[in-house]
Amino acid sequence: MDRLLCWAMCIAIGLVTISAKGADPVAAGALDAGRVQSLLGKPNLTAWCIVPFDGKHRNPEQRAAMLQRLGIKRLAYDWRGKDIPTFDAELAALKKHDVQLGAFWLSMSRDPANDDRVKAVLDFIRRNRVKLEIWVMVNQGGLDQLDQQGKVDAMAKPVAWLADEAARLGCRVGLYNHGGWYGDPVNQIAIIEKIDRPNVGIVYNQHHGHGDVDRFGELLQKMMPHLLAVNLNGMDRAGDQRGRKLLPLSAGELDEPLLRQLVASGYDGPVGILGHTQDDVELRLADNLAGLAWLRQKLIGQNPGPRPTMHTYTKP
Repeated sequence: MDRLLCWAMCIAIGLVTISAKGADPVAAGALDAGRVQSLLGKPNLTAWCIVPFDGKHRNPEQRAAMLQRLGIKRLAYDWRGKDIPTFDAELAALKKHDVQLGAFWLSMSRDPANDDRVKAVLDFIRRNRVKLEIWVMVNQGGLDQLDQQGKVDAMAKPVAWLADEAARLGCRVGLYNHGGWYGDPVNQIAIIEKIDRPNVGIVYNQHHGHGDVDRFGELLQKMMPHLLAVNLNGMDRAGDQRGRKLLPLSAGELDEPLLRQLVASGYDGPVGILGHTQDDVELRLADNLAGLAWLRQKLIGQNPGPRPTMHTYTKP
């Protein structure tokens, strides 16, 4: 065999056999520009973790005006008890500034019928007649004492109750990965299959998935029938153990290969970008927008130039 041809074949084979620990298998060529823009362009983005994680402590009107300035059209609303009195003001401000309230975070006990936090969220949805997703975490206390099926059963009961209440209001429920047994998408799929409710899915957060980076493509395929949202984060391997859990997009060593897997998976739902630090959240969101724009260029095979300069992050 001609040596040049042999060399070319070896290069080609190497490109498609690189594991997730290096580059992603789909990294061999440019991705479709229309597909990349549809999934990762600004019209498909959701702002997430921007209420209690804002160094400027904006009120609802200021927050909605900020999102409008940034061109972000969708908010997933995270809150604390102090925010309950301003739930309605938040919705009114978002409508004024043409921003959709797409999701509402909820941390609940395993007795949701008697949980004041659940009541506050459901009452808000009911009186305002809004259709949204409820991104739910469920208290995992005592799960370690149960076997796998016992854990599934214990978590399925409160999720089923919430799903039924949400269905009456025309809403969906997203199981939110936040660590522990309940935070593993494989276990979340087991819960979903157990309760068999059509309005229940999964919200996947990369900043709670550092342990998933080497199985991300596999998890995407398993989650795909249930996946409601994917929230992005700058990702280093074991970043959560190295003081690099929360990075702006383009600052992580795995950002490009993980995004390639997301685009190649066929997922076409909402994509979230994070605040989550105590910086001025407008600057943090702007950093993520700039980093994502830089990554989009790389994904379609264009030279994006140097990494963007960040307002809220300095490379160590």
